[in-house]
Amino acid sequence: MTKNALVIPNLPAPAGPYSQIVEAGGFVYTAGFGPQDPQSGAVPEGVAAQTEQVITNLQTALEAVGLSLDAVVKTTVHLEHLDRDVAEYNRVYAQRFAEPYPVRTTVGSTLANILVEIDAVAVKP
Repeated sequence: MTKNALVIPNLPAPAGPYSQIVEAGGFVYTAGFGPQDPQSGAVPEGVAAQTEQVITNLQTALEAVGLSLDAVVKTTVHLEHLDRDVAEYNRVYAQRFAEPYPVRTTVGSTLANILVEIDAVAVKP
């Protein structure tokens, strides 16, 4: 199986030894994206604004391989404060992803000074 790995220059740089996207077997796998602004590195305040930025970063990654958010079939979501933030997170998520929504796993996680992280699996047509 051929594997194509990418690091996208107009996204926040990886925080470790990993690719931002891997294409393999007709699927596209993304790393977990946080809410850092790609140009400034700034992190917006609040879970809604952070969710918007995370999904924008995810969308930018997918566009680099010719896909959109509509190609996403699975997401894994990490929320720093699951009980407190899940309703507001869901509101933004539902606005950014179209039905039928991707399958999703949402967990509470200890994150490094952010509130939201998302990784995705997408299908190439």
